[in-house]
Amino acid sequence: MATENQITFILASASPARRRLLQNLGIPARVCPSGFDESQIQLNNPAELVKTLARCKAEAVANLLTTTLSDSIPHSNSALILGCDSVLEVDGEIYGKPENKTEAIARWKVMRSHYGRLFTGHALIDFGQQKTIVYSRVTTVYFAEVSDAEIEAYVATEEPLNCAGCFAIEGKGGVFIEKIEGCHTNVIGLSLPLLRKMLQELGHDVTQFWQAENSEKFYTSNGDPQFD
Repeated sequence: MATENQITFILASASPARRRLLQNLGIPARVCPSGFDESQIQLNNPAELVKTLARCKAEAVANLLTTTLSDSIPHSNSALILGCDSVLEVDGEIYGKPENKTEAIARWKVMRSHYGRLFTGHALIDFGQQKTIVYSRVTTVYFAEVSDAEIEAYVATEEPLNCAGCFAIEGKGGVFIEKIEGCHTNVIGLSLPLLRKMLQELGHDVTQFWQAENSEKFYTSNGDPQFD
């Protein structure tokens, strides 16, 4: 097993919510959005869809590590790369992020007083071992009875426009959630208990990152660093 100062953890996602979850867990992740075109993948099974998309995102960043990012990310040869993707399934329909406010309002009118299943795919690549593991988790979300005025006010904040489920349970949208069944952080976009198990499966311990330097760099797809 590599020691904590030899491993760089890379999040293959631009999601601020996933980044915050990793921060709270004590993992100083470097953020490198994959730039993967999700429209390339069309599957009717939500669990398989999110697993496939998560893998594609992680693999896209892994490919960058052999080219543009190899010199700009320390210990890239032993990096751990995490790709994630989330969708919401309601009455057999699979939803990603809404394209605009009109779509967000229409979707909330379907979701209110109902429930949906939030699927998140997790793909973790151990670049040093050349191993990839992929899992999905599902959480059932029960939505409150929400008025048209509340829906319009919520969508006006633009918070739901950046969320696969059209809501942020950790934000303003949390007031419209009656209850959930399953992993709470999975709804935010990353199941922390699952991540712990995935790290263990690859021979790592989540606590090894807690002593790492608490600084982050953000990288564009061409390898240029951006600082928070």
